[in-house]
Amino acid sequence: MTTTQQNKTLYSAIETDQANILTEWIAEQKKMMSQYGQAKEQELTQQCQTFLQHFLAAIREGNLDNMQSPEWRATYAVLEDVATIRGEMGLSPSETATFVFSFKRPLFASLARMADGNAEALAAAVWEATTLLDRLGLYTTEVYTKIREGVIARQQEDMLELSTPVVTLAPGILALPLIGTLDSARTQVVMETLLQTIMETGSTIAIIDITGVPTVDTLVAQHLLKTVTAARLMGADCIISGIRPQIAQTIVHLGVELGDIATKATLAGAFKLALDRSGLSIVKTKPALQI
Repeated sequence: MTTTQQNKTLYSAIETDQANILTEWIAEQKKMMSQYGQAKEQELTQQCQTFLQHFLAAIREGNLDNMQSPEWRATYAVLEDVATIRGEMGLSPSETATFVFSFKRPLFASLARMADGNAEALAAAVWEATTLLDRLGLYTTEVYTKIREGVIARQQEDMLELSTPVVTLAPGILALPLIGTLDSARTQVVMETLLQTIMETGSTIAIIDITGVPTVDTLVAQHLLKTVTAARLMGADCIISGIRPQIAQTIVHLGVELGDIATKATLAGAFKLALDRSGLSIVKTKPALQI
């Protein structure tokens, strides 16, 4: 069977039996609705109708051997929309690709009715349809992967911003508590957040608390030094707190030079030093309440 004949067979099967194919295809996907409960039936129906319309047009006008031709663009666009919606909903790659692969059963059934017992014609048409739908299914998965990677990247950025809060402890005194690993990407966020807050508040002292940083190696120490240097260029001095015995030993062992950067074991100690440097003090004005 020639490519032109295959085009005609596929087109005729879908065009003639379009209503039944659409109904059966939607029914196939409804069986899996429980796996992605957020998928709305009306939205699903619209997606299937639009895909079937453009898929039919592409088969009629396009080249089945070259799915990069302009006739297939609208079909790919539908799949991109489906992958985007399902990717943002948090569905799995399998649940997303099912949109295409569940189309096989009703299409093959239609091809079988069209072949009317001609095994050779049926085999050729089914093979061609399988090839087309497999390519489209793989494309849907590729788009889904890119979408999910984008979502994950945005979530990571949001988490970085949330994990680097700068708080004002007193007039002119800021605190930046760090929790978790301090890598290059996070250092950039930390630095930008700290510098922005220094500029907005006009603070002259920033306490960088590393109590929540599990380990300090050469790279982490370098990141801290870069942050301190950047803060100084903005007119703010830095105090590093949370220097535990293990961290102190590690810094000495690594030969890291902190220079004239003030360090304290606790945030309270660093805050007291910052108050002294600022000429401020905490005064008890009345006895503590008895509980």
